[in-house]
Amino acid sequence: MSAPVFLAEVGELSRLGPGDRYVLEGPEGRHAGVVQRRRTGERVDVVDGAGVRARCVVEDVDGPRVTLGVQEVVVEETDSVEVVLVQALAKGDRDELAIEAATELGVDAVVPWQAERSVVVWRGDRAEKSLARWVATVRAATKQARRATLPEVRRPVDGRALVATVRAVLDAGGSAVVLHEDAAVPLAAVPVPPPAGDVPRSVLVVVGPEGGISDREVEALTEAGAVLARLGPHVLRTSTAGPVAVASLSERLGRWG
Repeated sequence: MSAPVFLAEVGELSRLGPGDRYVLEGPEGRHAGVVQRRRTGERVDVVDGAGVRARCVVEDVDGPRVTLGVQEVVVEETDSVEVVLVQALAKGDRDELAIEAATELGVDAVVPWQAERSVVVWRGDRAEKSLARWVATVRAATKQARRATLPEVRRPVDGRALVATVRAVLDAGGSAVVLHEDAAVPLAAVPVPPPAGDVPRSVLVVVGPEGGISDREVEALTEAGAVLARLGPHVLRTSTAGPVAVASLSERLGRWG
């Protein structure tokens, strides 16, 4: 069975090596020592969300303060092509279900999209609280999936900002795909950008709300250079489409080889 994962701040693990000690404190320490009741001798991993993983053994548990003995520190390679899910806001927490599953399946970043047909609207205090909930969802899913990289939760976009994002991605050598049930091209046939140097290229996957993407949005996104694609013969919920696309792209990019 794989070891449970706990999150550290970026840069905290790089200085560690075999034989060093690391102390879990705060929310992560409480989760390990109080909630999960980790015991001396158990193996745990600590990751910094940027690809560094410390493989450790519990040496001492003092309530929410857990002392770990570091056995090994590894740096997991990051992909030169990143998968970004643009998820339309949806009712009934279906958008959060989508980003949770997408995180478990390997997405690199998620972007909340205030689509024209989104029933849910993020404004004022609600916007900040909702964004914080997305961050918490992605963090929990990262730990559940035992990932060393924490997907970035980017700021919300409206239709105009999304069109600008599509153009920027394409200008940088990436690609943008809008999932649409009437598309003639399957996602499997849409080209993905080749690796290029140290700066990752992006595959932007746009998923609409339960009411679908409006004709005006489709026109604006395709004029910006996005490609319409379908996932298969069936129409999927907004909570399902994004994760399925992420899984398909992860396979094509060789992440599951």
